[in-house]
Amino acid sequence: MRRLAGVETPEREARHLLKAVLGFSDIEFIARPDAPVSPQHTAQALDLASRRANGEPLARLIGRREFWSLDFALAPETLVPRPETETLVEAALAVFPDRGAALRVLDLGTGTGALLAAFLSERPNALGIGVDLSDGAARQAHANLASLGLANRSAIIVGNWAEAIKGGFDLVLSNPPYISRGEIVALDTEVRVHDPLLALDGGDDGLAAYRAIARVLPRLLREGGRAILELGIGQEAEVAHLLEHVGLPPDGPARRDLGGIPRAIVTIAAPVCVPCGKKGLGTPDRTD
Repeated sequence: MRRLAGVETPEREARHLLKAVLGFSDIEFIARPDAPVSPQHTAQALDLASRRANGEPLARLIGRREFWSLDFALAPETLVPRPETETLVEAALAVFPDRGAALRVLDLGTGTGALLAAFLSERPNALGIGVDLSDGAARQAHANLASLGLANRSAIIVGNWAEAIKGGFDLVLSNPPYISRGEIVALDTEVRVHDPLLALDGGDDGLAAYRAIARVLPRLLREGGRAILELGIGQEAEVAHLLEHVGLPPDGPARRDLGGIPRAIVTIAAPVCVPCGKKGLGTPDRTD
């Protein structure tokens, strides 16, 4: 399987597929090595193995993916949460280290709800809103947050980025589409064929979503609020320029993922000068 299909860990993936077919948990799979496998189960497992060999992602086949040690169900309209996106959660926890802080969080392009759920799971007094343009993705995010016991601290809405969303957020998170349109055809089959185009297509230069988000960030963030955006490879300088243009320069270099790639860019909303109306100058118009 490895040589013919390019699957790096065929034995591990075969176990995951068989667990899914049998409906076993990890513990059940270990504790019941002699569990009977019916002809129907065998046929299902072989079908899944064939689809995997043809490039369908394991997570799509079993319909679930772990992120931040939490379990998320997938929908055709959602991306598969990826490990590098956990860099945004790490950055958010670092800039808001107080576990008991009462925070308002906005997740733009929420997909499965993974970013929002991961942060809320670590900050039990935080409240959050997730927004997605796709109705199917929004429904799945709502279901995931509910299954994780976070429904009472979150709301999921369908919308075009932050249209109709008022400000006052302490934290805005986003993993926007950032693949340039011309590069999509060259992506791996697992992504190009099986991930939703809406969540991949970043326009002609890959920056369309960043432009849309940057335009609304100044009104979304409260004073001292943070925005943390996921970056594609080589996009740090261009995204930093977009943020600087709206008065939200990055708060240092982007946080790198485990592969050493700048992945999470962080910006902070500076105080506003009352006399001049500009950020970062004069006396702040708030004292809290």
